[in-house]
Amino acid sequence: MELPEGFFKNRKLEHLVENQTSYTLENAAMHIFETHKRAERVMLQFDEPVLASMIRGKKVMHLRDHNSFDFLPGESLILPSGEVMCIDFPEARQDDPTRCLAMAVSKEKIAKVIRLMNENMPMAEKQEWSMVDYNFHFTNDAGIYQILQRLLFLFAENHPSKDFFVNNMLQELIIRIMQTNTRKIYDEKALQLSSSNRMAFIVDHIRNNLHLSLSIEYLSEKACMSASNFYRVFKNELGLSPTDFINNERIKLAASLLKDPKVKVKEVFMRCGFENRSYFNRVFKRIKELSPGAYQQQFRTSRYT
Repeated sequence: MELPEGFFKNRKLEHLVENQTSYTLENAAMHIFETHKRAERVMLQFDEPVLASMIRGKKVMHLRDHNSFDFLPGESLILPSGEVMCIDFPEARQDDPTRCLAMAVSKEKIAKVIRLMNENMPMAEKQEWSMVDYNFHFTNDAGIYQILQRLLFLFAENHPSKDFFVNNMLQELIIRIMQTNTRKIYDEKALQLSSSNRMAFIVDHIRNNLHLSLSIEYLSEKACMSASNFYRVFKNELGLSPTDFINNERIKLAASLLKDPKVKVKEVFMRCGFENRSYFNRVFKRIKELSPGAYQQQFRTSRYT
């Protein structure tokens, strides 16, 4: 992420460790922290639930009941109110500061969005949306990245309507994070949940049958739902259409197979359930930003260097 020009114009550097620039609005406060020297065991705590997201550099996070982990650019972390973060800054330098945003969001705003989701985006099995798993550590997808970039600009902007703009962006951000959390739960526990949760059952079935033709009609029958209701509920819960989810899973499998420089691309796309090479190439390049051949070439090159 890039910080807006307004941030650099308005900040005042007062401390080398956790220098803070803050913007406060009706339902949220944005804090940008800059660390200009190596430090250990720096404590940080917020009164509201907080989204922390790395902008530049590296932190090592120590959280209650969790193993320590590296926190890197492109990653975010959801923490409950009152959670104490203990942070190391192993790489911060005066000419290359570590930068992180921490956005505290009011519990009332989060609760309001969750009510809207339960009214308009029902889950399967009469489950209800609720607060995400704390502490939820994830990699920002393109949608979340773009919202965070926009929020950085809005908080630093001097605009009379920015409270309104930020409120709208917060609603979308909360929904996307909730869906990301659901995907992570299904990633880790689909098999465990599949006996009592239809969407978890479908996710597990997709992963075990990527070579099959997985149409909406076929999957909806497996879920004992109408095609239209299945499509809507799946997209509500995971934030992706069934087709996009299937393609993502197929490309994950294809990427793992292509790490073997001996395997043929034709063999890969057939094993992954793609009906033709041109569609496989198009989807692979969109997700991986490389053609299958170029992706595989990386592993051929690394093997002989």
